[in-house]
Amino acid sequence: QVLLVESGGGLVQAGDSLRLSCPASGRTLSIATMGWFRQAPGKEREFVAAISWSGGSTYYADSVKGRFTISRDNAKNTVYLQMNSLKPEDTAVYYCAASTSYYLGIHEYDYWGQGTQVTVSS
Repeated sequence: QVLLVESGGGLVQAGDSLRLSCPASGRTLSIATMGWFRQAPGKEREFVAAISWSGGSTYYADSVKGRFTISRDNAKNTVYLQMNSLKPEDTAVYYCAASTSYYLGIHEYDYWGQGTQVTVSS
């Protein structure tokens, strides 16, 4: 009942920045937490960042702290991921996800987007 569509990925060089966007539609009132995940080739999907939809509290993976910033615009039903100082190891398909749970820690999310490719060259 919630549709998520990521955009903003691309091919950049190390040190560059990108901003990913993920507007939500459908039963958006059921969303308590929104998050970003990523999956690199040959690796498991990993958690990147999460934000409380109402309060704006955030939680980050250690690998992106200080470089990535998650934010949301409730009026636009959109969550963003600002990625600065990108590294080749950030290369992955990035997925937007929504959860009906208020828990910001790693957990099973209920809705997922289709993913957007981020490629960082060295």
